[in-house]
Amino acid sequence: MASENFIEQQDGSFSLHGELSFAAVPVLAAQSQVWLASGKESITIDMADIGRADSAGLALMLEWIKQAGQSGQQIRFINIPGQLNSLIRVSGLGGVFD
Repeated sequence: MASENFIEQQDGSFSLHGELSFAAVPVLAAQSQVWLASGKESITIDMADIGRADSAGLALMLEWIKQAGQSGQQIRFINIPGQLNSLIRVSGLGGVFD
């Protein structure tokens, strides 16, 4: 799967590019439905190329965790940008992203 926001690196591993913000969330949510429905047991999302992120992006990450859990999948985020890590910490969600 290739798009302007997600690039599949290998089976179950994706690199996320661009913004993870209020403006980008609807597009990202729609694009993510393909890999969430793939049935892959484990999904890794590399966030090293995220330029800007806000609370809407964090909400989308939480939704991905919820949807993956409902399907029996595990989702892991790597290289979470500092801006998002701050939101995670302030929101008391550190345990969710361990």
